[in-house]
Amino acid sequence: MATISPLRQRMIEDMTVRNLSQATQQSYIYAVARFSRHFNSSPDRLGAEEVRAYQLHLVSKKHSWGHINQVTCALRFFYGVTLGQKEAIERIVFGREPEKLPAVLNAEEVVRFLEAVEGFRNRVALTTAYAACLRVREVTRLKVDAIDSTRMLIHVEMGKGGKERYAMLSLRLLDILRAYWRQARPNLWLFPGQEPGSHVVSTGALQDACRRARKQAGINKPVTAHTLRHSFATHLLEAGVDIRVIQALLGHSDLSSTSRYAQVATNLIAGTPSPFDRLSCRVVPLE
Repeated sequence: MATISPLRQRMIEDMTVRNLSQATQQSYIYAVARFSRHFNSSPDRLGAEEVRAYQLHLVSKKHSWGHINQVTCALRFFYGVTLGQKEAIERIVFGREPEKLPAVLNAEEVVRFLEAVEGFRNRVALTTAYAACLRVREVTRLKVDAIDSTRMLIHVEMGKGGKERYAMLSLRLLDILRAYWRQARPNLWLFPGQEPGSHVVSTGALQDACRRARKQAGINKPVTAHTLRHSFATHLLEAGVDIRVIQALLGHSDLSSTSRYAQVATNLIAGTPSPFDRLSCRVVPLE
């Protein structure tokens, strides 16, 4: 995108004014740059027809609908905000993403998985992701002083959308974090990076650790760092915790985002009496 640096700068300024997170800004810039390279042309010389062709290209390459819609968000922002082409927003449409149930580990699988994670830092970081129901990026950006042992809370400064929130701090997790601090002695960031010049562990490093641990633990389900968050929420729901409490712990602004876990809380499904059991009709002879 070096050939269109003025446009890039303008887009960055537009995103900054709207207080988009750094991660969102980077993903939008990257998406517009890829779009530009695909047509070997500056994006301000392209339009809605090229966007549609690019979306079809991504579909043909079997990219996920989540990825395609993220690219769509970036292009809608670029054309609608940075270039001020309001009519382009209506012409650049989202794809309908199939609704899939999130993969969830049971309690025994969580134990096997966490015990299989290589590296003390990675194991503690992913344990924190499960125990406090944090997103992977939230884990990587935790500071040492975010751990409030007096109130038994974790201060999440850089949550999704740049929002701050508090996460729960269990006694068991506190013991683990104290043992980790005594051994690792982190300074500012709780989980610092290992590469020179890197201040925090990368999300990629933790996702790589997830892939290796899943294989080592012999778990056939797909497992990412976000799977731990799904599992935590589902386990709370299965334990009878009120869904609005879970909403607060997850940091969801919309209850509908939390309600999806009711679809995978197996005891709610299996333990609910069927009205059919109260009927006296006999469809087949009963011996």
